[in-house]
Amino acid sequence: MNVEFVASIAPVSADPAASRRLYVDAVGLPLEGDDYIHSENVPGSRHFGVWPLAQAAEACFGTSEWPADRPAPQASIEFEVTDEAAVRDAEAELRDAGHEILHPTRTEPWGQTVVRVLSPEGLIVGISYVASMHP
Repeated sequence: MNVEFVASIAPVSADPAASRRLYVDAVGLPLEGDDYIHSENVPGSRHFGVWPLAQAAEACFGTSEWPADRPAPQASIEFEVTDEAAVRDAEAELRDAGHEILHPTRTEPWGQTVVRVLSPEGLIVGISYVASMHP
C-alpha cells in the first residue's frame, strides 16, 4: 500500500452539539455544516470534521446505531492512495493481513472511494481516493 498523505481526520462524536461548542465556539475552527461540521480550511489538514457517531454507524454498518459488541470509535482518520484501484488493492492487503473490514470498497455519493477498518485503538481507519485531492 502506498499512502500519499493523510486526507482527513475527524473526531467521532456521540454529542455533536457539545463538539460544536468546543471546536467552533471555543477553539474557533472554521467548521460549517449541520450535523457533520467540517472544513478544508484548517491549516495543516486537507479535511477536518466532527463526525456524529450515528453517521459513522450508518457509513460502516448501514444503521444509525453503533453495534453494542464493538467499541465506539473515538475518531476517524483517512489515508489517501493514488487511485480507485489502489483502494481495492488496500482492501485485499488489509483482509489478507487479518484485519476485519467494516465495509468493502465502495464509492460514496460525494465521489470518495473508500474501505474502512476499526483499529486496535478504536479509530475508524479509511483508505481512500478522492480525485479532487490530487493535482
